[in-house]
Amino acid sequence: MADQLLQVNGLKVSVEDKEILHGLDMMVNRGETHVLMGPNGAGKSTLGYALMGNPKYTVTAGSIRYEGRDITEETVDKRAREGIFLSFQNPLEVPGISLGSFIRSALEQRRGEKLRLWDFRREMKKAMEVLQMEETYGDRDLNMGFSGGEKKKAEILQLLMLRPTLAILDETDSGLDVDAVRTVSRGVEAYQKNEKGALLIITHSTKILESLKVDYTHVMVDGRIVATGDRSLVEKINARGFEAYYREAVREGSVRG
Repeated sequence: MADQLLQVNGLKVSVEDKEILHGLDMMVNRGETHVLMGPNGAGKSTLGYALMGNPKYTVTAGSIRYEGRDITEETVDKRAREGIFLSFQNPLEVPGISLGSFIRSALEQRRGEKLRLWDFRREMKKAMEVLQMEETYGDRDLNMGFSGGEKKKAEILQLLMLRPTLAILDETDSGLDVDAVRTVSRGVEAYQKNEKGALLIITHSTKILESLKVDYTHVMVDGRIVATGDRSLVEKINARGFEAYYREAVREGSVRG
């Protein structure tokens, strides 16, 4: 029997009184990797923010259940402590706080105990080696002066260190060159070895998916999931584009024309 981790039922989400998600359903089991694809403006990132509990995204109907509990009203901080992680398209720059200090603090909250500096640095060094990052990155202010690729590596470093139960990666491959995508993919592959965790990869590209295990692929159009399949659906999207799914959804009446 599958070990259910996340269940989203009839989720409607609004931003400033404008409804973005229109009754979305999704189920994710431990050990699974789900890919959410769709055109810009489809509502993909809105789902990620809603799952993380961002207060700017108001849930007006439906529910989010995580590890069997209803977390629809829980705060961002509580969800993070419970093992939900969201990487950002455009990570914020934070002066005065080093990348290493930020990760150490988050890891201590996640584990509920203080970490010895030596043990933490040794653990972070191993994760950095996966991403081909110099140890000096840990001493730099969080994302300050980082290139786009370095910011994405820093996000994946957090993923490897925190080992969240549910990881949501939002456009992690956006703006990266081929080598950077390969490095980020290697980090995501390392996370996938955690059988107790699950991944939701939000993207409108397929670059990062080439070397990853994918269990389910979903197509989102106009705030609704209009198609679900296995990895082969990614290839169909490459061949047909999102417009074909939009037209089908309009014909079926599941989205507005």
